[in-house]
Amino acid sequence: MGSNKMGWLGTFTVALAYSLCALPVMCAGFPAGGYGPGALQPNFYGATCPQAETIVRQEVIRGLHTDIGFAAGLVRMHFHDCFVRGCDASILLESTPGNTAERERDSPVNNPSLRGFEVVDSAKARLEDACPGTVSCADILAFAARDSVALSGGPRYDVPGGRRDGTVSLASEVADNIPAPTFNLDQLTQSFAAKGLTQEEMVTLSGAHTIGRAHCTAFSDRLYNFSGTTGVEDPTLDPPFLAQLQRACPASSSNRGVDPGLVVPMEPRTPYTLDALYYWGVLRNRGLFNSDQALLASAPTAAQVWQSAYGSYPWKLRFAAAMVKMGQIQVLTGGTGQIRAKCSAVN
Repeated sequence: MGSNKMGWLGTFTVALAYSLCALPVMCAGFPAGGYGPGALQPNFYGATCPQAETIVRQEVIRGLHTDIGFAAGLVRMHFHDCFVRGCDASILLESTPGNTAERERDSPVNNPSLRGFEVVDSAKARLEDACPGTVSCADILAFAARDSVALSGGPRYDVPGGRRDGTVSLASEVADNIPAPTFNLDQLTQSFAAKGLTQEEMVTLSGAHTIGRAHCTAFSDRLYNFSGTTGVEDPTLDPPFLAQLQRACPASSSNRGVDPGLVVPMEPRTPYTLDALYYWGVLRNRGLFNSDQALLASAPTAAQVWQSAYGSYPWKLRFAAAMVKMGQIQVLTGGTGQIRAKCSAVN
């Protein structure tokens, strides 16, 4: 997929002129009893860099004008960052001699699905000019994901700040922490539970698959080599959807492999809008990944899929709360970590 110009972005830009916590319920996820030492804080940069979140938002808007796909990329990047070593911007570090880092071009698990590094780098450069050594790359990434959700038609919510940046990024840790598209329900539940997230929050956050694109190689086994058998298709896939995917992701006649450069939209009807159509697709056996369709494997998760499909607004509220909670996984605060001068390298 090439770059996509977004002429309708002005609608969401106007919406963001209002408070990002316009509805009290959108603030769900913050501690009810106040903020102790070392805790993340709302309006964390209010005194030290009051323009911080505005600058990040402007750079996200600028990036989405260039390529609307950056919205999904930034949400996905925040998720991948938080699931490996916590939300410490380790995903942004580049490899160094003797060490292969997590990020897109270095890790086979993340390559080539992550996008939006340039948006974060642009925001960081502006923030270093405005408030040197003040705003962490981890907070920039959390703010950018929040703004990407809102600009995609999703919920507006507030994000507490105060994260600090880590100094370690290891590609070897990615596969053990990032849920794979081949996971079944038990594996998904255990993966999220290891990060302090419930099964309900796992189903809620899976709805992020309503935007963005997927590489055909991530699900090609369902099209041509189901259960490791050449020429066998996944019988659970909706037949017209299966045929559509096979046309978009044709197999090589020699080895049934698929061109790794081919991509398809995660949710073809509204690929750039964060809405509940993802859940309708799952109910119709049109989940792209095994891990999507696995949400129907138990009565409680299937009921939540049904509720999300029929209740878009309540799902968006749950999604906002789950994003805030995810953004607090194993954060570095206070005197731990550092404020990196460049997001791609430690100080």
